[in-house]
Amino acid sequence: MVMAAGRGERMRPLTDHTPKPLLPVRGKPLIVWHLEALARAGFDAVVINTAWLEERIVDALGDGSRWGLSIAYSMEGRDHGGALETAGGVAKALPLLDESFWLISGDIYAPGFEFTPDALARFAASGDPARLWLVPNPPFHPGGDFGIDARGCALAEGSGPDGRRWTYSNFGLFRRSFFAGIAPGTRAPLGPMLFAAMRQGCIPAIPYPGEWHNVGTPEQLAQLADNPPTADDPAEVTP
Repeated sequence: MVMAAGRGERMRPLTDHTPKPLLPVRGKPLIVWHLEALARAGFDAVVINTAWLEERIVDALGDGSRWGLSIAYSMEGRDHGGALETAGGVAKALPLLDESFWLISGDIYAPGFEFTPDALARFAASGDPARLWLVPNPPFHPGGDFGIDARGCALAEGSGPDGRRWTYSNFGLFRRSFFAGIAPGTRAPLGPMLFAAMRQGCIPAIPYPGEWHNVGTPEQLAQLADNPPTADDPAEVTP
């Protein structure tokens, strides 16, 4: 599932007329980088949630056949008048999702991230409620989100043996059951659910070493355009 419902307030005025996931980075819309990566990995079905300017997203991406994908849309704007936040958006889309699935933010640029079926299969067999990929803290979020303990589990409070806090990359694997308690149409953020789950048990966390950008402002978008892509091979993302 690719999350694409947000308004992108910090990206205004660019997002006044263009949904943030359709803004171009290095020659193609942000969300298309994800669609191509998913298709390259062998996935053939994607769910995209929409709200702000949602018809623009549907018109731009269509049924996904140009990438060898089948795209289903969960239209929060049409059905609920606006975005339901991350957890609420997933809860609405649950009838369209498999028991285990990738959850991806449509406004992240990470060209080397590999959404591998093997990682999904290992997660499905693990019994974990979720699995998160974390990145070094960017300048705009120096305090990070989670620590990682000696077992490789995310910590809601404090840092692990490395003395560090990390930032959630907005790439993760989840189970349908993680969202089963949210009534469809309810606005609900994901963060508090993750913190609560970490306090109750292990949510595996995997550092991601590759290029990663949360493209939040016009200045960040322009900076990416001014810098050439890295020549590194795609980074390994599986534990």
